[in-house]
Amino acid sequence: MYKKDNMNKEEIEIPNTTITRDTREISEPTDNLYEAVAVISKRANQIASATKEELVAKLDEFASEHDNLEEIFENREQIEISKYYESLPKATIVAIEEFLANKVYHRNPAKEESK
Repeated sequence: MYKKDNMNKEEIEIPNTTITRDTREISEPTDNLYEAVAVISKRANQIASATKEELVAKLDEFASEHDNLEEIFENREQIEISKYYESLPKATIVAIEEFLANKVYHRNPAKEESK
């Protein structure tokens, strides 16, 4: 299991492989499966975007104006960083686990108006 820190610095266990999900469990917080999937999708996009920004920032440290062929193939640190990010769980899996652990804030203004 991979443990990923979320915004609150609390750890959530993230499975390394795909697992079958009970749609009733996913739809429970919102009472609507499609709304739950939309919330999870938006959170996954946030996670993927943040991870990409972090990766690009780390790889920019290795950028040089005159790359020659030898430097490109010899940069082991850059390769290790890339491998690390490739081994992280997918953003969708992290978002699902956060959602099921009730770590994702969501609201539906349409539901609030009808009350």
